[in-house]
Amino acid sequence: MCVATTYASPVGTLTLAADGGELVGLWLDSQRYFGAHLALEPGEAPALDRAKDWLDRYFAGGEPSPAELPLAPRGTDFQRRVWALLCEIPFGQTTTYGKLAKRLGSSPRAVGGAVGRNPISIIIPCHRVLGANGSLTGYAGGEERKRWLLEREGVALK
Repeated sequence: MCVATTYASPVGTLTLAADGGELVGLWLDSQRYFGAHLALEPGEAPALDRAKDWLDRYFAGGEPSPAELPLAPRGTDFQRRVWALLCEIPFGQTTTYGKLAKRLGSSPRAVGGAVGRNPISIIIPCHRVLGANGSLTGYAGGEERKRWLLEREGVALK
């Protein structure tokens, strides 16, 4: 059983989930794949407190790193490899599905499927992945939220 709490953010209410000492989920309101395969029970945990502090710093203009938190996203081996690459995308920079696919020896479509199922949004920065032409395609939390997050990081969008 995972414990979950909410966090009021500039992009809407976020739901955070922890299992033991690890963060296993962070979803935006109405996000696709919200809490997939997790039994969530309201509660508190140190991992949730640490995630809230991370989010406070991020939304206040800081540049916290995903490596600061005990992240344990649940997924297939391939998905976890994709999510690990997402954590390497520097703050304020973007990449494309195609570039990630090339690094993994995979297809952009397969990478897109894994990115779309990222269970720890914002902290594992899937919003930093763009379509080949720089489009904001493919954000499970919605295009406007993706735009807001990128602009907050100083990314110049087309």
